[in-house]
Amino acid sequence: MSYSTSTEPARSFDELGTSHHVFGQDDTSSLQGHRHDRALLQEQNTSDMSASDQLNITTGQRMISATVGSVLTSLLVTPLDVVRVRLQSQSPPTPHNLSRFAAYSTSFKRLPPDLGINSCCREVFWVGDNGSFCIAGHDTHASTASTADCAVEQTQKKTYTSTFDGLKKIARNEGATTLWRGLSPTLVMAIPANVIYFTGYDWLRYSSASPVRRVSNDTYAPLVAGAIARVAAAIAVSPVEMFRTRMQATQGVSTGIYKETFLGLRRMTQTQGYTSLWRGLTLTMWRDVPFSGLYWWGYEVLRNSLTDMRVAAKGQLLDPHRSLTSSRDVKSEQTHTATFVDSFLAGGGAGAVAAFVTTPFDVGKTRQQVYHHAGDDAASVTAARALAKEGKPIPEELSMLRFLMHIAREEGFGGLFKGWAARCLKVAPACAIMISSYEVGKKWARAVNEKKADKAL
Repeated sequence: MSYSTSTEPARSFDELGTSHHVFGQDDTSSLQGHRHDRALLQEQNTSDMSASDQLNITTGQRMISATVGSVLTSLLVTPLDVVRVRLQSQSPPTPHNLSRFAAYSTSFKRLPPDLGINSCCREVFWVGDNGSFCIAGHDTHASTASTADCAVEQTQKKTYTSTFDGLKKIARNEGATTLWRGLSPTLVMAIPANVIYFTGYDWLRYSSASPVRRVSNDTYAPLVAGAIARVAAAIAVSPVEMFRTRMQATQGVSTGIYKETFLGLRRMTQTQGYTSLWRGLTLTMWRDVPFSGLYWWGYEVLRNSLTDMRVAAKGQLLDPHRSLTSSRDVKSEQTHTATFVDSFLAGGGAGAVAAFVTTPFDVGKTRQQVYHHAGDDAASVTAARALAKEGKPIPEELSMLRFLMHIAREEGFGGLFKGWAARCLKVAPACAIMISSYEVGKKWARAVNEKKADKAL
């Protein structure tokens, strides 16, 4: 019996073709013979599974699983998130300005904005958004050179060349606790966001009442469900994320950082209205919605592949009835260890790829929010508008695509991927920990519910 692969649905070819390649089964015609049947029965199997799954796990238990995963994830990856924000928001290096500063001997100096002048200058003057001026001391070459050396040293302390360089410098110069700056708002944001996100995804993906199942086939359902769930979560927690990003971007000691950030947000809402709390939401959507779609699609593909590998190792892949069974039904029969390992690997791999692809949008979002953090008072807003009237548009106030084009033009293509390593190092383990905690939590809840049901019989 022979079937032409050119007429097979793409989904069936990918699933069984991958399994055949990985496991090297000799009975190719037997596997091909089940492709059509499996494609036809997949939706029915998923429907049967979803009904059973919804009965076995309550919404409250899903929320508890998401909460536990959120806490563990936030504790472990917040330091990497702090470094990511610093890398993306720091100014480009300006070595030529440092050399010119050291060469002059006048006491009134115009300094580049990224110098550590607060630690070196006797008095600092800020002139709108146009830069900073510094009175360095007496009008002597020695004092000027000393101030220049100090400025260079302070600048090097606050300039990060890599993720690990950022971790080291922040811990050494600002204290190790600074790496967990923003943990409280992160938890406040992550817990409700993940509860909405994960429970929403499960409902959109598997509930018989979900509109996603009516308008999308099973191949693209993870992508669509993940994107919609992320939109709902992002809208709900955007103000908290604004608070966290501004707090993490602030350099220096942590004393009074919560009050300072809160007052900054208060000034912003007074001058620009409460809708400014959702500033950057569009860029957040551009980053998070594609990420979520890619992540869930990649996660389910990888998880199904790992599940098929375990089934094949037990010699069950050649059973035609077994191959028609929903892969999620097979997952429910796994041990807690197998569930953790498979979901951890699939979540980490899918998260890393999705994070890298969407890094440019993360760069744009971070810079837009940090830019507004530096100019929330009325004087700064007026100065910014004056620059715009002079025909000098402010890059951070351009549309998302034009802003990203500006970054690529000014800093090269690499500027769009600044901080990608920190982002991937943060997102990959975060996704792995979160999804594995969530899946193990649901498996534990299912086992508890089944025991209660058995006792009731």
